This record gives sequence, structure tokens and C-alpha cells, in this order.
Amino acid sequence: MEQEAASKQEDSIEINYEVPVLTLGKQEDFETPGTLRERVWHELQHAYFTQKPLSGDLGGVEETKSGSVVVVYYKQYRVLIPVSEMNLKLIEDESESMLKTRQLRVLASMIGCEIDFIILGLDEEEKTAVGSRSRAMEYKRRRYFFPKENGTALVEKGRIVQARVIAVGDKFVRLEVFGAECNVKARNLSWEWIGDARDLYHVGDTVLAAVTSVDRNEETGQVKIGVDMRQLQKNDVMDKLRHCKLKGKYSGRVVDIHKGVVYLRLDIGVNAIAHRNLDYRQPGRGDIVSFVVNRIDANHGVAVGLLTRIIRQNI
Repeated sequence: MEQEAASKQEDSIEINYEVPVLTLGKQEDFETPGTLRERVWHELQHAYFTQKPLSGDLGGVEETKSGSVVVVYYKQYRVLIPVSEMNLKLIEDESESMLKTRQLRVLASMIGCEIDFIILGLDEEEKTAVGSRSRAMEYKRRRYFFPKENGTALVEKGRIVQARVIAVGDKFVRLEVFGAECNVKARNLSWEWIGDARDLYHVGDTVLAAVTSVDRNEETGQVKIGVDMRQLQKNDVMDKLRHCKLKGKYSGRVVDIHKGVVYLRLDIGVNAIAHRNLDYRQPGRGDIVSFVVNRIDANHGVAVGLLTRIIRQNI
């Protein structure tokens, strides 16, 4: 045992932390984990004093003694944002428990997205920060949506903008555009019918969108916007429709069913409508089916026919 202890003592070396690390590249470009954390903390301090927005990833939701908080990670540091500072536009004339349930459900759908925040306070001992998404969004709305000295705003109707995907449902995508939020319905996402937007878009994505409307309120700083993502894509629906032949049989996927009418996206890229179903089973959204073309509706850009067989049900 004594020999082993002596051996370990001989193997240990004294590390000189005062001498800079000998690097492969430029010395000033190298950072140790300690110096990196110190630099990032200084960034948080600077942002606190200047009240300029920072961006971080929404990593989770936690319960504290004072209520629910959102955890945002700015590089190595945790930034806690109270739910009241998350800018959740929910109807508040319902019970407190119902409101909290809805808030948590919305926040859970946003986990993984990037959000902006303004630092409200710093805890030097715990090395944590408290922030506000509401104030950061107001800051960005004032900067991008309201006219400057020359009378124009950075974001106007017709402007193409880059937006963050902060939530996705089966028939919509929710975007954050420079401090303003809006929902984009499935029909404005693509020229081809979409069965489930979650197959194409994910929380955390950035997408391009065309601004279709802007409604500003100078007093409150609130902004309502409308955007369209479909207009920025090539509309080749008619080109694909020309390859669709009468009496042709094609496979496709059910994207929706309304009042007995089945809406399909054929695998050849054509939108189709089936008024009849020859299969003894009832089709459902997401089912793979066989479809026969009886008519081409060029005015609406769809093939019209009947559903002959359900190939695979989406159970």
C-alpha cells in the first residue's frame, strides 16, 4: 500500500496555472472554460446595464415558491423568466387553475425554441439571471415595426422577413417576427395540401415569410401582423396537374375530411378531392389510399375522383 501511494505521488505533477496555455493558433483566440464563463458573465452584466435584448434557447419550465418560471440557457448560464414575463396572450377570465394549465401547455410546446429576453436582475453568488421576454419583444417591435425619422419602418406589408418557429400544430405554425407573434394556417404554408404541419416544421426552425398585413398601436406598442409562407414558394401545382391522367390510378395520403368529402395529396404532388369511397372502411387523416381520377378541375388546381381502397390506415 505504501509503495502504491508513493508511486501515485511520483506520478503527480505540479501544474503551473500562471503560465498561459501553449496553443496551436493565436494566443488571444484561446479561452479556457474558466475564462469563457467569466466572459459570458460579463456579457450578461453588460446586457443588464444597457437593457439590450439577448437570445437563448428555452430549455424547460420549473416550479418555484413564487410560481412557474421558464428556464432559458444563455450559453453556460441559466436565465429564469417568470411566466408573467413570457408575453403569453391568453384569455384571463377563467379560473386560475385553468389559466395555469393553459400557460404550461403553451410553454411546453415552445421548449426548444429560441427567444429574446432582457435581463432584469443578476445573482452574483448563484451566477443566475432573471429576465423578461415581454420587454425584449416590446423593444424589438418598437425598433422594427414603428416608423423612424424618415417615416418608414423596417417591417412593412410586402417585406420578406426571417421568422422563428415557436410552436407547431397539425394545422398551423406559430411564428415570432421581431417581437410580434402570429399563426400561419396550413393553407398559407404550401401550395400542396398539408396533412400535418408537424411533419414539415419543428420548434426552433427559422423560416422565410412574406408580411401580408401590419396593424400598429403607437400608444401601447402592440403589433398585429399577418404573414404568408406559400407566396415565397414556386407554384408548380398546374405543372404537376398536367401529368395527372383521366382514369389514372394514384396513391396518396388523406390530409383532411370535411362533411364526407376526402381531401388528398397524391404522391405525384397533386391536390385531389374524393366525393365517394368504395372501401368498406371509413378513411381517416393520414391514411394511405388509392385514388382514381374522374375529372381535372383546372380552375381550382385539383383532381376530382373517388377513393377506391385504403392501402394502410394511420392507426
